Amino acid sequence: MAESVGGDAAVEPEYDEAAIRFLAVMWGEGYLSPGGPAEVDRVLSGIDLAGRDVLDFGCGAGGITLHIARTYRPAEIVGYDVEQPVIDRARAAAAVQGFSSIARFVSGSPGRLPFGDGEFDVVFSKDAMIHVPDKEALFEELFRVLKPGGVLAASDWLIGHDGEPSADMKGYIAAEGLHFGMASPLRYLRAMAAAGFVHAAAESRNAWYRDVARGELERLKGPLYAEAVAAVGEAYVEKNIRTWTAMQKVLDSGEHCPAHLRASKPVEGVRP
Repeated sequence: MAESVGGDAAVEPEYDEAAIRFLAVMWGEGYLSPGGPAEVDRVLSGIDLAGRDVLDFGCGAGGITLHIARTYRPAEIVGYDVEQPVIDRARAAAAVQGFSSIARFVSGSPGRLPFGDGEFDVVFSKDAMIHVPDKEALFEELFRVLKPGGVLAASDWLIGHDGEPSADMKGYIAAEGLHFGMASPLRYLRAMAAAGFVHAAAESRNAWYRDVARGELERLKGPLYAEAVAAVGEAYVEKNIRTWTAMQKVLDSGEHCPAHLRASKPVEGVRP
């Protein structure tokens, strides 16, 4: 998902048809981030979504949104993204799978989210906040659209510090070619607290993805290579082999630290 709260909009979609096809080979149809349904379920562990209103912030091509609709049976789940190609894919998938009555997809320009105050019981996000440099504005918006007593459950790609990125990290970000606004766990926690969230927590997933990413790279070089080339061409695949190789360095060093995030909006009239 491209930048969506604060800052300038990306002129062209970063997740175009080639990216969507390639990542479907790597992570599954409709998924633009790793771990598949199992990792989504870990992010949502302990949260009852049945009959509740859910926002999937940075929904991408809709694979996760539809998994939540199918598995957790919310009253409604709204997938939001600023990139039209992924929204179009998500809407088509919802229609084919028979979830258009539960899963609604909304695109919007960067800035204020196109939702009312207190509209959702749960805000979910999977590896999309990295594209929003202004974490403080982001969490203010997510806090605004949550109902009192609502829950934020997310994962994102963080950096281990707020200083100058290492040469390896700069090389990895350049290899990705995406607009990354990486920040540390401390900045995320402070931004959540400043927005009004309570019980904020950040759990590192570096050890998990360090091993998973190594396996992804091995498969991309081996059994997935021909399928990926058929989907997007050899040059695109070779570029991503270089990207995964660069990413492995910063995962191994710990500078790239994916994390699960959890926080709550206080109930009105109740002191945190």
